[in-house]
Amino acid sequence: MAKKVVATLQTSSKKMTKVVKMIKSPKSGAYVFEEKVMNADEVDAYLKK
Repeated sequence: MAKKVVATLQTSSKKMTKVVKMIKSPKSGAYVFEEKVMNADEVDAYLKK
């Protein structure tokens, strides 16, 4: 039964993308990775920010 639920969710959902952005911490100077799941149309605007 779980397979049917997963298949149903995949067909009705929008295309989602996992974005990993590397940000330099202002306090320590070390790099931190920020992960976010978002709609595929919003990826370019998020990375330019």
